[in-house]
Amino acid sequence: MAAPVRGGTWLTGVRTAPYCSSVSTLERARCGLSAHPLALDAAIAAGVLFCMVVGSFVVPRGEHGVTWGVRTPAALSLLLMLIGAAALVLRRRRPRAVLAVTGTVSVVELVTGDPRAPVAMSAVVALYTVAATTDRRTTWRFGLLTMTGLTAAAMLAGPLPWYAQENLGVLAWTGIGATAGDAVRSRRAVVQAIRDRAERAERTREEEARRRVAEERLRIARDLHDVVAHHIALVNVQAGVAAHIMDKRPDQAKEALAHVREASRSALNELRATVGLLRQSGDPEAPTEPAPGLSRLEELADTFRSAGLPVAVAWADQGGELPAAVDLAAYRIVQEALTNVRKHAGSEAEAEVSVVRAGPNLEVTVLDDGPGKPGSPEDGGGHGLLGMRERVTALGGTLTTGPRHGGGFRVHAILPVMTTTVPGEPV
Repeated sequence: MAAPVRGGTWLTGVRTAPYCSSVSTLERARCGLSAHPLALDAAIAAGVLFCMVVGSFVVPRGEHGVTWGVRTPAALSLLLMLIGAAALVLRRRRPRAVLAVTGTVSVVELVTGDPRAPVAMSAVVALYTVAATTDRRTTWRFGLLTMTGLTAAAMLAGPLPWYAQENLGVLAWTGIGATAGDAVRSRRAVVQAIRDRAERAERTREEEARRRVAEERLRIARDLHDVVAHHIALVNVQAGVAAHIMDKRPDQAKEALAHVREASRSALNELRATVGLLRQSGDPEAPTEPAPGLSRLEELADTFRSAGLPVAVAWADQGGELPAAVDLAAYRIVQEALTNVRKHAGSEAEAEVSVVRAGPNLEVTVLDDGPGKPGSPEDGGGHGLLGMRERVTALGGTLTTGPRHGGGFRVHAILPVMTTTVPGEPV
């Protein structure tokens, strides 16, 4: 998530929390007032009252320019200014009610008193608040009502001529208040949209990271299963053969034990490579050995032949280089299928492996003729078929498995050579 920055919180460049401890005195004062909105509104109301009272004593177009103390506002005007300013204290809580009160006192002043007394200033501030805290449609509705109401009262019922500059000033200032409030509301909406978009992007990155972690764990688990299941099955078979013939044929028993040692060494090497990747804190280094592929298909078949499983391989390299993902998936499918044959098909079973390039696809078929025994792959007791299906699905291919007519088992995978895997998809 976002990193803390000296008492505040930042999220991709957007300030999302108070940061008063790291800014200037003016900003700290602003933060303090924002934390107490009622006090801020009281201060604004006092400022508006001061401006209205001062403006009521000033004649802007005297003989010597702006003149002070030439006129004195009436008591009614001072009372209306006080009412309008007091209403502004509640402008955040009840903006429309405050606009109604300030608009009413402004109309009373424009009709009965001196229209130059700036009571309408409170209505301008209230209209700004309504525009800043509501939607644009409401702003238009209340803005036009306030502008036309105050201007019409000043022009039609006020003591000055309808074309007087003071009457036009009421129209201008109310329009400015509504426009400024709408601009502030729009800016706040844009900032909030940026903040929401940044938060969504942060959540999306976290979800993507979790998804990649889950996919990587699945890939590692699948690879470990392929390695362990294959080599341990060979170790189990060879150890059983050695125990059976140890007394009668010690030479063959030694050969079986040599196969056990070789299979265990291969398993340890692959496990060490996989665990070594997990221990690296940064990006994993490139492997020193190439990943297994169909080029090692005969070597894989020999390991099963040495374990007593006859394996016939039909695979012709047609010259076209396969994508690494497809090459590895085809190898792992054959490896897992032959492991299942050795574990579940029976001691008399024979296996056939066929790898054919058919147009844009690579077809991998593994057949056996064994009668089967309890705990076959279709019983759902292991993860071999599930791992094969995940590999094929990740490449956009199809996998069909099931018993053969007349006995045995069949594994058939179709792997698109021009794969369209999603970036980050495990293979």
